[in-house]
Amino acid sequence: MITTTKYLFDSAEETNSAIAAFNCYNAETIQAAIAAGEKANKGVIIAYGERYQDYMNIEAFAAFTKALAEQASIPVSLHLDHSYKIETIERAIACGFSSVMYDGSALSLEENVKTTKHVVDMAHAAGVFVEAEIGSMEKGEFSDEEEGDGRLTDPDEAAWFVKETNVDFLAASIGTVHGMYKGEPKLELELLEKIRGAIQIPLVLHGGSGTPEDQILKSIDRGIRKINVNTEISLAAVKEISNQLQANPSIHLSYLMEAAQNTMIDQMYKIIELFKNN
Repeated sequence: MITTTKYLFDSAEETNSAIAAFNCYNAETIQAAIAAGEKANKGVIIAYGERYQDYMNIEAFAAFTKALAEQASIPVSLHLDHSYKIETIERAIACGFSSVMYDGSALSLEENVKTTKHVVDMAHAAGVFVEAEIGSMEKGEFSDEEEGDGRLTDPDEAAWFVKETNVDFLAASIGTVHGMYKGEPKLELELLEKIRGAIQIPLVLHGGSGTPEDQILKSIDRGIRKINVNTEISLAAVKEISNQLQANPSIHLSYLMEAAQNTMIDQMYKIIELFKNN
């Protein structure tokens, strides 16, 4: 069934778990995420990034996702990830996204507050929830995200930001990276505890790919309720495509995409099960 991101956050809070937000950009990634959620019997968030607009039309993406979600046995929400343009957010709201992320992390704190507040006012008027980001994550290997400076989230700034903007969810920078880590991953869990103590809204962790399982679970226990995963799924699919082509260079495209989709289902299922925090 189609639902709201807020509903999934509330469910995660009740069970001390995290919802998997899978970055999707074509039929195979959307279908894999929903199928993995059904296999694990847990809701999922289908996240669409602004950078995919030249590859996958946002209105078509929304219509396809909602059609599949309405047939699904689990709750599925549609979320706009990392958007920098107001126009993109307006289009997402118009075509039925239940939540949007405005990423003003590259701006000064004052400019981030000003523009995020504008987005919140616009989205809330349409019944849409808003995620924002304080701090700036670095870009790791194999990522298609924007480059960040690695600035960690300041708890006092986060509290002021939330109060001024009335944002619904906050992405905290605590040491993860977009993509795969170049060095040893180490989340700043004490910092996460301080952020959690400073604000009363759900927290989001970007950069789930390659983060050690024990650190993922510790972050969930400290209040993380949504974890974004992208690169890890991409690498698994690309590896499967490479293996299929090596075995049969003339394989039909439908079989090739089916193999990639099945591999993504398996990988996504493992991630969802981990995020249950059993």
